[in-house]
Amino acid sequence: MERIAIANDHTGRELKEDIKDFLREKGIEVVDLGTNGNESVDYPDYGIPVAEKVSSLEIEKGILICGTGIGMSIVANKFPHIRAALASDVYSARMAKIHNNANILVIGGRVVGKGLAREMVQVWLEARFEGGRHQRRLDKISEIEKRFWKDQAKR
Repeated sequence: MERIAIANDHTGRELKEDIKDFLREKGIEVVDLGTNGNESVDYPDYGIPVAEKVSSLEIEKGILICGTGIGMSIVANKFPHIRAALASDVYSARMAKIHNNANILVIGGRVVGKGLAREMVQVWLEARFEGGRHQRRLDKISEIEKRFWKDQAKR
């Protein structure tokens, strides 16, 4: 069974619950890493666990939600092998997978409504990475990661 890790800050709780329902309807196991309340929280505290699970290959894909999606995108993309893509429309969600092989979809809970979010998740899940010239570009990004982690080891 496919598994997807999902997390949000306080601004994304309602949208997360709807996306969880949608994923479960599709037979996908959802690993909910919070938050489950409405009180103000810091988005890194919830983005980090999803990015760790996807980065380590414990879980193949993740979805992150905060107010605009920008903060969660920044957090997730600090992790090796993460390609977190912020999308606000169906086309961007599709291209995130087809061209960038995004393994985390990031959505702004104050930007995207429930119906649109479901459509975005659907096309992201269905889309397949094209490889080819796009793989060449991702390889260049991987080289940056390797250089960064190598430099960190020297410190």
